Amino acid sequence: MKRKYKITVDCANCAAKMENAVKKLEGVTDASISFLGQKLMIEASEERFDSLMKEVVRTCKRVEPDCEIEL
Repeated sequence: MKRKYKITVDCANCAAKMENAVKKLEGVTDASISFLGQKLMIEASEERFDSLMKEVVRTCKRVEPDCEIEL
């Protein structure tokens, strides 16, 4: 399952760091964060998607505490 979310990221470097961290999460098949488009794309299995998104938010906030993801 693939979903897109609006994300607020302050810099391209932070977006790249978040993308790499999210890709390492167990259950994530693919992920990309577009700094210019302010979009987050996540691909993961449908069964764990909601709980996985909580981990994604925590992971992104560790890189940039003031980032926001509209779930």
